Amino acid sequence: MTRRLLDERGAVTAEFALALPAVAVVLALGVGILGSASATVRLQHAVTESARLLGRGDADALAMVAQSGATASVERGDGLVCVTAIAPAPVRLPLPDVTARACALDGGR
Repeated sequence: MTRRLLDERGAVTAEFALALPAVAVVLALGVGILGSASATVRLQHAVTESARLLGRGDADALAMVAQSGATASVERGDGLVCVTAIAPAPVRLPLPDVTARACALDGGR
């Protein structure tokens, strides 16, 4: 039996050990981005519904936004009521905060 000069046993294991952390980081970022997108859709729905209810004159309109853990601000002007909400990213990754804004006719005054 002849022996190779460069023994390649364990090379696949070493390459796998180097690639595994990179794959884990990409997977974690992908899951975080999907979670952030889902939170954005939920927050946008809550903000839109709150703007409509505030336009109708409902006093408890911001309850949906508060349930999602976001802080909201309300602006009225030019016959519109606008609600802006900001919530932290749902996962602990370096992702920006989730924001949403919606306006509706202000007929409840």
